[in-house]
Amino acid sequence: MSMIQSRNSQLIATSSLDTLILDPLPPETRARLLRFPVGVQDSMLLPLEQIAEILKIDVTEILPVPEMPNCVLGICNWRGEMLWLVDFNSFVGYPSLFQLEPTSTSIAVIVVQIHNQSLGLGVQQVNDIELHDLQQLQSVPVGLFPPDLLPLIRGTLPGCSDAVLDLQDIIHCPLWKKHQQGEP
Repeated sequence: MSMIQSRNSQLIATSSLDTLILDPLPPETRARLLRFPVGVQDSMLLPLEQIAEILKIDVTEILPVPEMPNCVLGICNWRGEMLWLVDFNSFVGYPSLFQLEPTSTSIAVIVVQIHNQSLGLGVQQVNDIELHDLQQLQSVPVGLFPPDLLPLIRGTLPGCSDAVLDLQDIIHCPLWKKHQQGEP
């Protein structure tokens, strides 16, 4: 009798396993995004694939460059190369980092690579990495963000005002065109 019970248990176990075989998981549609604050109460999300590195830089390591707009902090050494640093808050129309934190001696820098060029975005801090479905992005509500930021926004997440940035358009910013043409 125990032989029959054992055989029945194997049959039950085998048939139970057969029903547990699952189809392969669908490919992940969510993207990994870095959240960082901008201004006093807003925050932005940046796809990780646009980020080369995140640094903390002492402001004494930044070499100011004369005759540049206020949003350009200057340059610093990054991996033996010259890295341009931009106060991202000021660049997109928010109060500058040093207005928000006047006694700060260091800044967080998100190094992004765009068309094989690197640029350092000075920010207050970086927060978390989150997963979001970018296929769910919605258009930006009118008046929610400063006009200088709008060309860099890919869309907003549903149910909130968190903007997902796409920095590919930062290369086409009028600031760089003015500097390349030698305008003040």
